[in-house]
Amino acid sequence: MTSQDFSQTDRAASLRALSDQCFDLLVIGGGITGAGVARDAAMRGLSVALIEAQDLASGTSSRSSKMIHGGLRYLVAGDVAVVKESASERATLHRIAPHLAQKTPYVIPTSSVRSKLILRAALWAYERLGGVERADYHEVWSKAELAEKEPLIERSRLNGAVVYPEFLTDDSRLTVATVRSAIDHGATVATYLKATNIRKEQTFSIDAASTLPGETSELTISARAVVNAAGPWVDQVCDLEQPHPPRLALSRGVHLVFNHADLPVRNTVVMRTPDARRIFAVPLGQYTYIGTTDDYHPEHEYWPPVTDQDVTYLLATTQRAMPQAKLSPDRIVSVWSGIRPLVGDGSGRASKELSRKDEVWTSPSGLLSVGGGKLSAYRAMAERVVDTVIENHGFTAKPCETAEVSLPGGDAVMLASDLTGIGDIHAERLARLYGAEAPNLLGNAGGDELVKAEVQQAVQKEGALRLEDYWARRSSRAWFDEGAGLPALNRAAAAMAELLSWDDNRKAMEIENCRDIDRASRAGFSSEVTG
Repeated sequence: MTSQDFSQTDRAASLRALSDQCFDLLVIGGGITGAGVARDAAMRGLSVALIEAQDLASGTSSRSSKMIHGGLRYLVAGDVAVVKESASERATLHRIAPHLAQKTPYVIPTSSVRSKLILRAALWAYERLGGVERADYHEVWSKAELAEKEPLIERSRLNGAVVYPEFLTDDSRLTVATVRSAIDHGATVATYLKATNIRKEQTFSIDAASTLPGETSELTISARAVVNAAGPWVDQVCDLEQPHPPRLALSRGVHLVFNHADLPVRNTVVMRTPDARRIFAVPLGQYTYIGTTDDYHPEHEYWPPVTDQDVTYLLATTQRAMPQAKLSPDRIVSVWSGIRPLVGDGSGRASKELSRKDEVWTSPSGLLSVGGGKLSAYRAMAERVVDTVIENHGFTAKPCETAEVSLPGGDAVMLASDLTGIGDIHAERLARLYGAEAPNLLGNAGGDELVKAEVQQAVQKEGALRLEDYWARRSSRAWFDEGAGLPALNRAAAAMAELLSWDDNRKAMEIENCRDIDRASRAGFSSEVTG
């Protein structure tokens, strides 16, 4: 199927389409959960609308660890069902979007024969539970092999490593691709539109107001069923209908990005922290990122802070594991911090001990809310949610087909070597982000023209309405580009201004907004922090 464009350049038409009919299903929330639900329901033949208060993936779904993994640690915690589903879902995503599920070996150093045996036993169970292909079974490295293959790791107390493959993704682009697929199958989508009230009579009536700068639009959307997939804001959406005790326990995760030359790992290296957690050093193109923290965070923020404590925690663990790495706060290229919408259990346990399993609950009116869940298993979670919607409302629907239909860019494997004339670095990045759509961006795209081509793709095909949407979520330049992508802002803003009819004041405001986000992300920690 040729992917349809997701363009909101005619904003009035985008909003009008939401009030012109009564939908079978309205999804509130444009993160990966809401995107997955909208795509599944639309593919089954339901009439579907999706609204998002900010941009697609603007919350948790652009600030994850960017890993599609089976969650080996959840097996130790007894979450067998979570592990089984996540592990098998990796293969599904690799099939429908190979560019968004790129294989990366995980290297777990071991310090004793006993620890190696325990880890191998867990991996044997993991491989069988997840139906892992034999070619992807784990392997064991001796101490000498570890020295050869990951020379940066301090080995004096190690006896080797256990290595097994997982997958890397671009979480925000996965969300955008999933929404585009929903639109391909008939869904109506609008971003920067916040639900402000929920009423239920014969059907649901949802009042919504624009959050786009300079726009004051308000409208009412009618739907027979509503799914609240607002991530960290799930409780607030529930309160629009009637106040209720909060269900979520929010946790904050922080990641730091360095030039790969400062932390030249060849594979994803798993490191153990003093509080018995695992953090990762992940190579990605010209960069390596480390993360993540896991601390309760009561505030509902799109841009939660990064603190001295966060930076010290991550750097100290990494420096112990790889003392030759050139790490210091002043060498950080970029940082990101996100909120996990975990489901609380009232136990008082640390956030790292809470299950990542998704949970669905229904209000007396029939409003269905989703909390928890893992990026890795978003498709299967969405399938269960849509099954529930269909059963609750007696909808006639086709079987779920989301595991079989490719996402945009995933209908063919695109290699960096297939892209010529732009250099290896640009080619690798375009193939990884855009997959089979990468050649569409090329043309004469080199240097400034490449930024312009990416902006055109973002606005005309991927629903971007603000410079931040392109900088942070369509191109990932905010995390993985020279100077955190700030040098590209003027060029990108000029290209967006042409497409979205911005005047000079609006263009300057959009640039300053991105600069403010970058400044605020660094404001909570000092360049003098040390490990």
